[in-house]
Amino acid sequence: MTGPGLFSDIGKKAKDLLTKDYYTYDQKLSVSSSSVSGVALTSAAVRKGGLCTFDVGSQYKYKNTLIDAKVDTESNISATLIISDILPSTKAIASIKLPDYNSGKLEVQYLHHHASLASVVTLNKSPLIELSGTIGAQGIAFGSEVGYDTSSGVLTKYNAGIDLTKPEYNASVILMDKGDTLKASLVRHLDETQRNTGVLEILRRFSINENTVTVGAQYALDPQTIVKARLNNFGKLGALLQHEVIPKSILTISGELDTKALERTPKFGLALALKP
Repeated sequence: MTGPGLFSDIGKKAKDLLTKDYYTYDQKLSVSSSSVSGVALTSAAVRKGGLCTFDVGSQYKYKNTLIDAKVDTESNISATLIISDILPSTKAIASIKLPDYNSGKLEVQYLHHHASLASVVTLNKSPLIELSGTIGAQGIAFGSEVGYDTSSGVLTKYNAGIDLTKPEYNASVILMDKGDTLKASLVRHLDETQRNTGVLEILRRFSINENTVTVGAQYALDPQTIVKARLNNFGKLGALLQHEVIPKSILTISGELDTKALERTPKFGLALALKP
């Protein structure tokens, strides 16, 4: 179903272009497989600094129900249950991360052609409540979200945004952090496939009188290979190369360099995701 999407979708295109797949600090290997019965298994190893962690996850999908569970070497367990279309155009998501028994959340989403609503409630004695909604049509969406702490009786957040999406570009403006931060972004697609793209993001923090300007680009070298780069006004340069080694199996090489402190050692990351 097409529609304005959730409030979290406002500005998401620019955010993904500037942050997604930049494995600057880690070396990661993940292997996943799936069966026709709806069962998928994933295992991953991550090396960060001198430490290695491992996790194993499983996913089971049956009709409109999805169950996702993961356990890692630090004895953390996460589980998510997603049920779609309990009522028309709705989705319910329940999640928890153990051993933190207070981490349980219940989210209900309603998506329609011209509006969306989402509510999130933490499952503990003093729940946090978050509500968000968007309205829109013909590529224009207006949205807002608010968070409320029932234990203290104060608003934890209130944000608002506008998003404009056309085949050639996407533009968004978000007022967040209780009005302290204004973020504006523009994504410009250079071809019909939207694989060659430029992006500009401007972040203004009023309380500290600071501006952050980030420019980025994505370019497809061939159908299996893309390169991405980003640079902000503080001199942080990031880049990555992503190549589909075999169908659905992706190799990502990324790095980050502080151009204003060239004496510092650049950071590199490597990720390999295998899907037989």
